[in-house]
Amino acid sequence: MNILGYLQKIGRALMVPVATLPAAAIMMGIGYWIDPQGWGSGSAAAALLIKAGAAIIDNMSILFAVGVAYGMSRDKDGAAALAGLVGYYVLTSLLSPGAVAQIQGIPLEQVPKAFGKIHNQFVGILSGVIAAELYNRFSQVELHKALAFFSGRRLVPIVTSFVMIFVAFALMAVWPVIYNGLVAFGMSIKDMGPAGAGIYAFFNRLLIPIGLHHALNSVFWFDVAGINDIPNFLGGAKSLAEGKAVLGVTGMYQAGFFPIMMFGLPGAALAIYHQSKAQNKARVASIMIAAGFASFFTGVTEPLEFSFMFVAPLLYVLHAVLAGLSVYIAASMHWISGFGFSAGMVDMVLSSRNPLANHWAMLIVQGVAFFGVYYFVFRTAIRALDLKTPGREDDEVGALNVAVVSSSGSTAELAQAYLSVIGGAANVVNVDACITRLRLTVKDADQVDTAGAKSLGASGVIKLNQQSVQIVVGPRAELIADALRQQLAGVPAAPAAAAPARAAAAALPAVAAVHAAADAQTVLLAPVSGEVVALADVPDAAFASKAVGEGVAIRPTGKLVVAPCAGKLVSIFNTNHAFALVTEAGAEIIVHIGIETVNLGGQGFKRLAQVGADVKAGDPVLELDLDYLAAHAVSTISPVVLSNADEFGELTQVASGAVEAGKTVLFKFRKS
Repeated sequence: MNILGYLQKIGRALMVPVATLPAAAIMMGIGYWIDPQGWGSGSAAAALLIKAGAAIIDNMSILFAVGVAYGMSRDKDGAAALAGLVGYYVLTSLLSPGAVAQIQGIPLEQVPKAFGKIHNQFVGILSGVIAAELYNRFSQVELHKALAFFSGRRLVPIVTSFVMIFVAFALMAVWPVIYNGLVAFGMSIKDMGPAGAGIYAFFNRLLIPIGLHHALNSVFWFDVAGINDIPNFLGGAKSLAEGKAVLGVTGMYQAGFFPIMMFGLPGAALAIYHQSKAQNKARVASIMIAAGFASFFTGVTEPLEFSFMFVAPLLYVLHAVLAGLSVYIAASMHWISGFGFSAGMVDMVLSSRNPLANHWAMLIVQGVAFFGVYYFVFRTAIRALDLKTPGREDDEVGALNVAVVSSSGSTAELAQAYLSVIGGAANVVNVDACITRLRLTVKDADQVDTAGAKSLGASGVIKLNQQSVQIVVGPRAELIADALRQQLAGVPAAPAAAAPARAAAAALPAVAAVHAAADAQTVLLAPVSGEVVALADVPDAAFASKAVGEGVAIRPTGKLVVAPCAGKLVSIFNTNHAFALVTEAGAEIIVHIGIETVNLGGQGFKRLAQVGADVKAGDPVLELDLDYLAAHAVSTISPVVLSNADEFGELTQVASGAVEAGKTVLFKFRKS
């Protein structure tokens, strides 16, 4: 994994502790609502809520250590989280001013001030990363029988505690330098006032695609460089009384995001809808309404931002510029409101009674203006530059797909077309496939034509680095990969009828077409027992970005995998780690057990059904060896997606928590 990929992995893991912030915001917001001036001194209920919320904020560095260790561990095991906590306590104890003075043999007053600020998010993240790496390395180690009790997962916290001793000695030398650099950077931004706030906001948005915005946020939102914007704002009257906050200033690194998330991005969504082609407006409207509401109500912007950041990068840069401008204006005018989670309506309402909220209603006025600005800028740019935002490219895709599928040599022709868009035979090093993706090793990823691949029907192109590319093509990926390999070897592609399993998979679009008129609601049951995981949290870019389809994922606890609904098994990948079925209504369901499990060569899986079989909900399809998968798979998290979700309405009754195979309703959908 390259450096950028590793940083993205850390960014995803950071979402685990960051997700605790809504609890703090709700509790402290309600507490302020009850007693906005007294910090709970006038109400026992307010004091209870405010102090409960503060407990989360004040211990964010510990949450980062635990959450990152858990999120980056191979199988998301609690032992990794425990190791993160152990590592954090060892590291911060050894780097406390008293310990440093004792270890270095110097008076306490000569200890650098940096060690008084060792309980911060950076150290929490560092502890979590180290603990996760040690877990992934040592959780399967078997010790001598005399020490067998300490083998495997029990060994990890022990190893972590010893490793942290060496890390502590290294940080004794470098931490003052790192800390002083962060303080200098933060102070330079703070000294720039509103302009610095605008610069911060610009880079905050610009870093989201690579997941590094959380590192930047920690400098300005938390107590790394002395700014501590969110905790000081949430502290309200107490922060004012203790001199930690200044009315009209504290919160300036947050306030300007409200006009963007509540109004600007929904304005962009409207522009994207209006610029979509007439035949695609209904589909685009359903996507943009849901994403726009999420942004407005909760401040969760990823569904909307990811809809255009890769297909139209220029728009995303314009979005970052406008975000910086919004934060600059709000900071300049001292229009202040803060948040505990994100800049949506919920946080604005909760923070409106906070003593530090200053002319917060003007942010709504600013937001209305930014709605118009975003709409005009996005609509003008899309039209002038012919940007392929959602709904503007599907005509060509649909026409080509029909032509290819209707041809008797469709797979060979499609493979030949893909060969041209990936740079030709001279650019191809290796061709592999998963149930929905071509997995390519190329000489130069820049030669892969993303637009060309999408014109052939691909729903996503993921360039992991300069040599690794994945193209999401749906359940026919294995067929296309076979045809590509044959063409690269100079062998004519075999007709689809030569292999019954492949014929069934190739017939997938035809099956869907036959039943396209069906409009009954489809109920999808959990295919395997376990814990539901949001698709955005799947450690795989194709699934997390929903390029493969819409749905959820499950972290399996049971070994039996069943059909989630009635239909025809049109494909079971040759390594048995994934399968696809088509329902009577034409829904294409993909069940993919684990991440990167294609590399296991079939180990850990046993096939219980055959391709082409008509199955009922609950019929056995696969049997898993969970112990083997936990030890060898990158992750056991298993996506369950509707790959042609654009032909169906929004998913409803989406399950959460524990689910049971063949019994718990995972989600429902109906033909659009």
